[in-house]
Amino acid sequence: MYSIYLKELKSFFGTATGYIVIAIFLIATGLMLWVFPGDYNIIDRGYADLEGLFALAPWLYMFLCPAVTMRMIAEERQNGTMELLVTRPLTGWDIALGKLLAGWTVVLIALLPTLVWFVSVNLLAEPQFNVDYAQFWGSWMGLLFLALVFVSVGIFSSSLSKNQIVVFILSALFCFTLYYGFELIGSLFSGNVAYTLRTVGIHEHYSSIARGVIDSRDIAYFLSVSALFAYFTKLRIKNTL
Repeated sequence: MYSIYLKELKSFFGTATGYIVIAIFLIATGLMLWVFPGDYNIIDRGYADLEGLFALAPWLYMFLCPAVTMRMIAEERQNGTMELLVTRPLTGWDIALGKLLAGWTVVLIALLPTLVWFVSVNLLAEPQFNVDYAQFWGSWMGLLFLALVFVSVGIFSSSLSKNQIVVFILSALFCFTLYYGFELIGSLFSGNVAYTLRTVGIHEHYSSIARGVIDSRDIAYFLSVSALFAYFTKLRIKNTL
């Protein structure tokens, strides 16, 4: 698994594409938070918080995570290198989890520079450092768990087709459906049915963590969904091999 992990990281950062993907994510987020006027703009809001980041990032993730993962298996199949993995002492789980952890690491690297904005918000606060730390770190952890789910979905999507464009579109659609699709369906109902449908989707659990309350049920949800898609990927790899 470790060899697959290192291989994917070297492959992603071995070309300019990897850096461009991360740069686009950070530039787009930075412009929305600090330059473009609107609900996400920190200065316009007048509050020393990064709620704009945590509201905006899940939607940008729907493009970042598919861009990071779309080639991971599709390219292997397209180039015929997937068969070479058979010669190594690797199981389907080793391949699936190695690629999952590599993709998650890339998104984590893209997310780390946002800590600079947290420092900036602390300095802008009146008085300085008068910021809700629990909410920030809860939301930031929520982005990590959300990235884990979206990356697992992206890698599974990458196992469905050799065409990376098709994979990107499928992955983005799956991520949107999981994040907000059940929320939309739940809005059509009321009572326990609406609540049950919302809890199936990601938005409900992400919103819970974003309030600064780390609930074990939310963490279990993210880990379970990630493990489920990793299992689907393992089955696809087994069929491919």
